[in-house]
Order: sequence, then C-alpha cells, then structure tokens
Amino acid sequence: MPRILITLGDPAGIGPEIVELALAAAEIPQCHQFEIIGNRSAGTPGKPDQRSAAAALEALEQAAIELKNGKVAAVVTAPICKHQLKAVGFRFPGQTEFFANAFGVTRFGMLLTGRHLTVGLATIHEPLCRVPQLLSVDSIVNIGTLTAAFLHQRGIVRPRIAVAGLNPHAGENGEFGDEEQRIIQPAIEALNALGIAQFKGPCVPDAIFRDATRGGHDAVLAMYHDQGLIPLKLLDFDNAVNVTLGLPVIRTSPDHGTAFDIAGKGVADPSSMISAIKLACELAG
Repeated sequence: MPRILITLGDPAGIGPEIVELALAAAEIPQCHQFEIIGNRSAGTPGKPDQRSAAAALEALEQAAIELKNGKVAAVVTAPICKHQLKAVGFRFPGQTEFFANAFGVTRFGMLLTGRHLTVGLATIHEPLCRVPQLLSVDSIVNIGTLTAAFLHQRGIVRPRIAVAGLNPHAGENGEFGDEEQRIIQPAIEALNALGIAQFKGPCVPDAIFRDATRGGHDAVLAMYHDQGLIPLKLLDFDNAVNVTLGLPVIRTSPDHGTAFDIAGKGVADPSSMISAIKLACELAG
C-alpha cells in the first residue's frame, strides 16, 4: 500500500482537527497507508507560540527526510503560521519553497485546483510591487510546462490553458503597460512551440476566469498570487487543493490557513483537507 505522510501543521491551529476529521471521512481511499507526523500536544488551540511553531517545523523537516529516502509516495501538509516559524529559524516564504529547497529543485511552481478552477502561478509569495520585475518569459514557460504536465497526469491529453495578462484589459495594446507584448506573448509562443498543450492569451484578467469556470479552459496561468487565488477561493474555498509542481515527489495541502480564531471550537471544516488527501492518493496512483 502506498505510504502517505500527513503533517499536522501548527498544532495551535486547526490542522490537528481537520486531519482527524478528514481521515475519518468516507471519501478517503482505503488503498493507502496514512502516517501522521507532528506533536498535537505542543500547541494550545488558538494560542500560537514558539513551541507550536517549532513542532510544525520539526514535522516538515521529518517529512522531507522521509520523502527523500524514497519510501513515501506523497505528503499532505496542514497549515503553518509563517510569522511564527520565522522566529524559530524558518527562512522560506512558505512550504512550497521549503520542499523545493529540500530537494534542490529550482524549477518548481504553485498550482491550486478545485471543482471550478485550476490556476498556476507565474510568481508566488512576492510583494505586488515586485511582480513586473520578476515576470519573465522563462518564469511563464516554467509554470506553463509544469501546469500542462499536471493536467496530463490527471488524464487531460491536450490541455487548453489560458494565460492571463498582467495589466487591466491585458495592457490594451500597450496603453496600460507593455508586459503583455514584451514578456507574456513571447512566452505563449514558446509554450505553443513545445506542443504540450494549447496556450491562449494574453487574456483579459477580469474575464478569463469566468470563461474557465464555464469549461472554456482546463487551467489559467495567473501572473501573481492574488490574481489567481481570489477567484479560485471565491468559488472553491471548501474544496481547493494547493499542489507543489516540479518536485520528484507529490506534495498537496489545503488552500486555507491555520484559522487560530476557530481552533479547538469544533467548527473547523475538513473539506479542503479531504480534497488534498484524495488528490495525493490519485497522483500517487
């Protein structure tokens, strides 16, 4: 039976609750072996501190070691608190970058997928003011190839992927910015030359997600974090899954945070964790 690790995240958050509820759900496949990593007793619900952060970091580091020894099919990670983790030596913007560093991967990406939308991100955890400088033909080709590979893995032979513009109206032929003409269009041409999927764009950002939810596209490439995740979380908050692309192993997680404000109150919804575990099982075969 494929072995799948599940980290508890910050034990002061809802991670321990949603993991327990998810594993008891009828939807979880029974053809996998699940192993929980983390110290639930290291945190007081709703009261994060350095002790709970240290437990979250220890679970991540243990998961990385287990994954690298080749005996684990996938890892599902519960939410962490990045601010608290920095106080105990965590030097990454998020878990995506942590696992990429653990495996020495430089070409990786973040993708979220739910019932209505699948969104790949050309830039991830970056200040909005830095996005125009960080965008490049290479960064868009990278997330485009990774997103196409993910869709292939899920059985879509010829994916249709829309590429959002950066600026309002996709730049309006240079009136509102030239990134579409200078960066995004050349990247789309390079992607289509690879023959791995059908890439369309640059598409008007305020309309392309509507088209995708109506079945016009299998995925959308967003240029920055909130451009892609605001529509996805609006529609798919309860079922979306965060996937790290480009790793030699499978890593998924729920699309939400630690929710310290409701931790321990018995109201946490495990739906996104259930989806994350199910997708990890699917990708692990």
